[in-house]
Amino acid sequence: MTDEGPRQFGRFRVLDELGRGAMGVVWRAEDPALGRTVAIKTITLTGTDEERAHFEARFLQEARAAGGVGHPSIVTIYDVGREGDVAFMAMEILDGRELRELIRGGSLAPSEAVEIAARVAEALAAAHERGVIHRDVKPGNIMVLADGRVKVMDFGIARLRDPGVKTATGMLLGSPRYMSPEQVSGEPFDHRADIFSLGVVLYEMLTGVTPFSGDDITQLMHQVVHAAVVPPSHVNRALPPVLDYILARALKKSPPERYGSAAEFASDLRDAIPDVLEAEAAVRRQAEATGAGTVPDLALARVAPGGAPSLDRGDEVVELRPSPRFDSVEGLARLAVLPVDAEATRSRAGFTVPPGTKPPRVPRRIDFPFLLVVAGYLAATAVAAIIVLR
Repeated sequence: MTDEGPRQFGRFRVLDELGRGAMGVVWRAEDPALGRTVAIKTITLTGTDEERAHFEARFLQEARAAGGVGHPSIVTIYDVGREGDVAFMAMEILDGRELRELIRGGSLAPSEAVEIAARVAEALAAAHERGVIHRDVKPGNIMVLADGRVKVMDFGIARLRDPGVKTATGMLLGSPRYMSPEQVSGEPFDHRADIFSLGVVLYEMLTGVTPFSGDDITQLMHQVVHAAVVPPSHVNRALPPVLDYILARALKKSPPERYGSAAEFASDLRDAIPDVLEAEAAVRRQAEATGAGTVPDLALARVAPGGAPSLDRGDEVVELRPSPRFDSVEGLARLAVLPVDAEATRSRAGFTVPPGTKPPRVPRRIDFPFLLVVAGYLAATAVAAIIVLR
């Protein structure tokens, strides 16, 4: 290495710098053995021997976590190694933009957001099947490529079934705004923590805001653990009710009440896409009918700044209770929206509906067998009444 930067990492020849982070630099490099361009992620090992060993082990754990899954929506790891005081990881080079940039730009249509979330959920399902929990699912760790594909990155704090790196008790790893209640509380957690985090990411993609916020880290963590969530369709009017129900389940405070697997979450998201597309088309038709012209879906539908429902005004609280027969989109017709005690619901972190706002109506499908039973009952009652009158 020189003052101008490294020339080589193992067999990889450095071409130029791609970016810098808190822990190290990412370089563009050439793999002469296979004739391809790669990204080299590095971490400078500093501190005591013990600290250096810890950082290197965590770096290698990331390679093990991501490299052991082998899913098209998870970044591919080619090699790991060490050059002097720098540990490096060679991975596929990605041509795209971080999801957080797309969210800030407000350019994501609801259908695109749901598709991205479904692909991330499928990637997480593959990782979970291999005993890997990401633990830091957030927009900055998701890359949307130019061809529309999605890549989940940065398994740096991922936990394996048999981790080579142990974390100190009480150590908070991850991004609190996207962490699950059990992570924030320092309680034991499993793969369902990733499902909650992806739910937060999806909510932000759909509305432009995160469901939890605070003036400081303590207030934010309290919101994650205790605060109810405004249904996304009350923030973005282009959203169909099905997304309220899906996110209600993904963002449950209690892990057993969430989706049992990321694959199940992905399946429901894919089943919801036709309804989302239909809702988008309705918004466009309404815009054309009112002379508004072509307007980006999110910009048209979102509540104006400051107009989003508040959780602190004594709002009526309702809980969305899926019946035991609830099964993705097909089961929406059987869902009931039931008012419950406000304090009890807040303690269980149900959804909140602002004053004067009706709960979202779910299109109900006709249950023909049930109608036949009712018709038969009414006919029998009528015949009995005629006999009695005679």
